[in-house]
Amino acid sequence: MISRFLFIAICLVVATQRGVAVDDAGDSLRATLQQHCVQCHGQDGEVNGDVNLLTMTWQNGKASAREAELFDDLIRVIEHREMPPEDASQLSSVQRTMLLQTLREALHQSLSDQAERSQAPIRRLNRFQYNNAVVDLFQLDCVVFTLPEKMVRVHRDYFRPETGVMADTVVVGSRPLGKSQLIEPRLAGVAMFPQDLRAEHGFDNQADHLSLSPLLMESFLKLSQSITQSPDFTPRRVGIWNDFFAPPSAGQDEIDVIVRDRMQWFLGRAFRRKVSDELLNRYTSFVIRQIHRGVPFTDAMKAVAAAAIASPNFLYLYDGGTREQETSPLTDFELASRLSFFLWGSLPDKELSDLASAGKLQDANVLSGQVDRMLRDRKIKRFCDSFPAQWLQLDRIISSLPDPEQFPEFYFAKYRDSMHMMVEPLLLFETVLIENQSITQFIDSDFTYRSLLLREAYREEIPAEVRKNRHSGEVTTLTFDRLPVNDRRYGGLITNAAVMTMTSGPNRTQPITRGAWLASVIFNDPPDPPPADVPPLPEKPPGGEEQLTLRERLSAHRERADCRGCHEQIDPLGFALENYNPIGVWRDSYQNGRDVDMSGVLFQKHAFGDVIEFKDAILAEKDRFARGFSGHVLSFALARRLDASDRAAVDLIAQETAADDYRIQTLIKHVVLSEPFRRKYTPQSEPHSDVSD
Repeated sequence: MISRFLFIAICLVVATQRGVAVDDAGDSLRATLQQHCVQCHGQDGEVNGDVNLLTMTWQNGKASAREAELFDDLIRVIEHREMPPEDASQLSSVQRTMLLQTLREALHQSLSDQAERSQAPIRRLNRFQYNNAVVDLFQLDCVVFTLPEKMVRVHRDYFRPETGVMADTVVVGSRPLGKSQLIEPRLAGVAMFPQDLRAEHGFDNQADHLSLSPLLMESFLKLSQSITQSPDFTPRRVGIWNDFFAPPSAGQDEIDVIVRDRMQWFLGRAFRRKVSDELLNRYTSFVIRQIHRGVPFTDAMKAVAAAAIASPNFLYLYDGGTREQETSPLTDFELASRLSFFLWGSLPDKELSDLASAGKLQDANVLSGQVDRMLRDRKIKRFCDSFPAQWLQLDRIISSLPDPEQFPEFYFAKYRDSMHMMVEPLLLFETVLIENQSITQFIDSDFTYRSLLLREAYREEIPAEVRKNRHSGEVTTLTFDRLPVNDRRYGGLITNAAVMTMTSGPNRTQPITRGAWLASVIFNDPPDPPPADVPPLPEKPPGGEEQLTLRERLSAHRERADCRGCHEQIDPLGFALENYNPIGVWRDSYQNGRDVDMSGVLFQKHAFGDVIEFKDAILAEKDRFARGFSGHVLSFALARRLDASDRAAVDLIAQETAADDYRIQTLIKHVVLSEPFRRKYTPQSEPHSDVSD
């Protein structure tokens, strides 16, 4: 059955090739669809691909909200040359450019005229954010509980964003694969709650994955009490102890006022907004009643603090409703909270809160200045600990187990090379961010960070003096040096050993998996899941196929009509990396002696014959990569999946980034300045209510 995207693409091909103009007056397009397509899509009840053209209302160059999604997908498949298919008549370059320009203008105009926008859903803090928020709220000098999902641990204070320069040599720890890296100062007696699931093609802060079941709510209640009752929750560990928990030297008559004052700033910080008198009175009265009953002052304040960090006001991130209009600017406090959880994964600090309280954060210049300040603050490490690993899907390398008989060099002692591999792309990301370099470094960098073990894994020639002063089998602390990339087969994210290993099986590479990773991560265009009845290709070739190349073995998958479209999209991407074996080492031939054929055509447009030409092809489409990366960052910032209503914002972010030589901090700043980030949508048909205790 023809998909709805294929159907519309074909219809528009017919329209443009017959000289029918697709302009702001949608009547021509409607007439063309009526003439050529409705016989299969609406006429006499015939509706293929769930598309009924007779119900379309696209008029005056504007699409309805429902059709906006359809046109957004149409732009994508034409832009990425997924449609028309390879065996169909193709659009000329002029036709394609004019068609895309017209569709973008029409879509942007349609969306600008619509009040409806995607809503940032209410969501609870994930485990990473909860840990950070509690640490910052109490100013702890330790973590609440250890987070294995943080893949890199800082040693010797290498992370200094305030300098704008990354150190030439850094010492790190590998958390998920080095158990010793999980031993760190933390509150005794506090057990972490389960790690939150990462959304498909998304992040672990996505609202639809952050519900709060009764069982989890009970866990938060116990967790909050275990924090304040921990034997380590003492003046030595808690930075706000003297200002909040320590008994005041005052008479009983003054205690009530002191408690109220302390609770006002504490709750305002914990709940990220001005606290109503009713809510303040509720918490204050609880403390005063406890003290009057003979409970020690510190114990009463610990109890109320535990109640606060178990409150929905602390656990949930949400935008308040508005009765006046469906779309409106975020309040200053909402904007401060959205910004701090985006970049720092935690509460707004005092400066952000003070600006919000003064009503100054809405000013674009002030907001831009705050982004600059936050990017220079060491808490930006939390962004580096959450976004890049999830964007790159690096958690997959933890379960990568190459066949030890075929790849014995991957294993040393009781450890794996992946312990070092996972660090390389993350240090590259941190450097690009701290030094405000171009995001094109992610495709083809002129530097990288490698340990001695990694250099051996890549089979580099290593000078004798380096070997003399460095041990390759490091497991507790890993030393990485900044090195120039002189061989363009390496460098960047798409050809590093971590990605090559995690997208391979135990015995062979998996071009389909690699292609899907590139489509999803680099171009933000994930393919559809394969049909359920398609059997996986065996790891080892069956009898009679030993002399075939992997491309030849996979050719059968392309024969199925329901598989062909995705394979046309991902096969050129996946086979472009086929020279890298299952642990990322370069090879020119397979074990059977056949030469590796990695040649292909990117987007039916850029032919390549080696991986360097492939990187050049991607760089020729760097604006497409910029849009894809902008979409990833905006989705992370908004904690939701993007849709057609966000396309104009993504396009503008990418354009502003390109105008500043694709610098990453410019991209982040324009994500914050974008309309979806600074505004909220409140459906008038839904009841308006605030989260309360």
